[in-house]
Amino acid sequence: MQVRGGVLRADEPPAPEIAKRSGKRKLRILIVTNAPDDAKRIAEGLRDARHETFIIEWASRLSQGIKRLHARSFDAVLANLSLADSQDSDVFAALSVAAPRTPIMMLCIADDEAVAMAAVERGSHGYFLKEHFSSHLVSQSLRNIIQRHQIEEAVFNEKERAEITLNSISDAVIGTDLFANVEYLNLAAETMTGWLRADASGKPIAKIMQIIDGKTRRTIRNPIELALKLNKPMALKAGTIMIRRDGREVAIEDSASPIHNSAGKVVGAVIVFHDITAARALAMKMEHLAQHDFLTNLPNRVLLNDRIDQAISLGKRNNVGVALMFLDLDRFKHINDSLGHAIGDKLLQLVAQRLSSCVRRSDTVSRQGGDEFVVLLSECKQAEDAGLTAEKIVSALAPAYVIDEHELHVTASIGISTYPADAQDGDGLIKSADIAMYHAKARDRGSYQFFEPAMNARAVERQLVEMNLRFALQRQELLLHYQPLVNLATGLITGAEALLRWKHPQWGMTLPSRFVSIAEDSGLIVPMGRWVLREACAQAKRWEESGLGFGSIAVNISALEFRRKDFVQNVGEVLAETGLQPHLLQLEITESILMQEAQSSTDILGKLKDMGIGLAVDDFGTGYSSLSYLIRFPVDVLKIDQSFVQAIGSKKPSEIIVSAVIAMGSSLNQRVVAEGVEDEMQLKFLKQRDCEEGQGYLFSRPISVNDFSNLLSTGLSKRGAEVEAAGF
Repeated sequence: MQVRGGVLRADEPPAPEIAKRSGKRKLRILIVTNAPDDAKRIAEGLRDARHETFIIEWASRLSQGIKRLHARSFDAVLANLSLADSQDSDVFAALSVAAPRTPIMMLCIADDEAVAMAAVERGSHGYFLKEHFSSHLVSQSLRNIIQRHQIEEAVFNEKERAEITLNSISDAVIGTDLFANVEYLNLAAETMTGWLRADASGKPIAKIMQIIDGKTRRTIRNPIELALKLNKPMALKAGTIMIRRDGREVAIEDSASPIHNSAGKVVGAVIVFHDITAARALAMKMEHLAQHDFLTNLPNRVLLNDRIDQAISLGKRNNVGVALMFLDLDRFKHINDSLGHAIGDKLLQLVAQRLSSCVRRSDTVSRQGGDEFVVLLSECKQAEDAGLTAEKIVSALAPAYVIDEHELHVTASIGISTYPADAQDGDGLIKSADIAMYHAKARDRGSYQFFEPAMNARAVERQLVEMNLRFALQRQELLLHYQPLVNLATGLITGAEALLRWKHPQWGMTLPSRFVSIAEDSGLIVPMGRWVLREACAQAKRWEESGLGFGSIAVNISALEFRRKDFVQNVGEVLAETGLQPHLLQLEITESILMQEAQSSTDILGKLKDMGIGLAVDDFGTGYSSLSYLIRFPVDVLKIDQSFVQAIGSKKPSEIIVSAVIAMGSSLNQRVVAEGVEDEMQLKFLKQRDCEEGQGYLFSRPISVNDFSNLLSTGLSKRGAEVEAAGF
């Protein structure tokens, strides 16, 4: 045994491979004593240990021992009760501060045994009496103490790991004893309940975690109590609310399980729960969104169908009817296309508010999509009640809507169906009301129409036409006929109006009266209108290149086309593509279209006029023009509607209107064209009032391009007796 640099070794340690073969553990011991003999005797006692190799270091002073403890770790410390440099301080206290997780044994004589016992009470792992230092019992006791400490450390580490784990999870965890009194809360449980562990410890779980039924508001027995009583895992039902310490409420989900000891007996329970307030709110929001329109917050089709079923079931039980109204906003597409979707969306929101104000709480207003709405009237005793509500809706929608400095007017066409007269289920009611709505729109926009059985046949016809119309462009079934415009004084052709025809493979030549309104409602009028414009301009260019004087080519423009943002650009592209000079093109827009958005119309007409294109107001006299706007519109031609022309000789008011329009056109330096001239009397009247131009069957029906080309070559004077009778 040697002492080297303060390190005392009971025996030279074996090489690592020898230690490995021998199976001995290496245990590092620090002896702190000012008695070298005592250190040697202890080392001798440890030298012959069977299962361990003790590596011993010796420090003669407390300060040296503390320095060693700071430098490396030891498996155990053996120290005198008093040392020279302890200055009457507690040796054990100083060493435990330096190595709080290391077993410390005190060395003493029999007379100091009471002091050693006091150290044990404060945390020392034991003491050795001087007379036993060289005994083999020292190594055995030391080994046992170290092993026990290692086990305690492992348990502590495991507990610490569990503590860290439980505090790092978002779920709240509460542990109780056998009597459901709280023993443990993790950090999440403290946060959720509002109780600190120190405050909650020992209190009943029912006090720390008060839970109630979210619907009935009644107190619910805590699942921990049930888990302890029944000795099996328990869970709370959905909709449970926990009341925090501060009184706030939290929606929770949880499960509780009993805890068993090694003998299988219940010794406590644990409950794990988490806050589902946000998740529940999100679920409710998602459920709401699934059943409501995102723009207007009205019930959507899903919720409407459910309420229709409920209304029909209630109607059967109470022997009362159900009414359903299908609404489509008139000319909404024009507003949406001209002013943009943002304005259109705001308009739909205002319409939804007005609709909701017209019905009872028991009724339902639903948005089907786009500009379509459905109103469900439950417990409707008689059909007249639905009519009264429809009139109320028409009146409510009539006042102007002011949106971003735009004053907008919109009406609704309403179709009404009733249960049980018109249909037996929701799908049937909606279909019948939809059919009736189209009839209301065709008859008079801004009105309502009850469903009639005969409407079904017309609905089938409408669907058939729309389906075939979608393929007409692809199959090249569309074509143009041309009708001449005639100078009434000279009889010369001054222009041609392009008129759309549909040559269907089964139906034959189909006039616009059968398909144009359907094309407008379905939006097909836009690609059809672009085709008409391009084809008419291309044909006019061919006539020009052939040396046939045709004046100008007139093309009718629909409301949907005119209000599209790319309309002016598209016209310019067609002229560039076909090579037709702008002054040879005349665009005809109805009076009603121009007056819908008078200021916007003025801007569009101005751009077209700047391009050199001729502009005409079609069907003049049928709308509600403002003279101030009419003066501002940069139009070249006023076309008197044929209804006034054909009433000449039979209706004095019509003659007055025709005369006034001719005089006004002359004053505004605008050409006036009379449409629908069919007999000599009408022609004579128009010539007497100095009407410049006319158009109608008296001169020529709309004819094919080949026939019109021949007409341009021969002139009207060669068309025979019909034209001669007209005075040319």
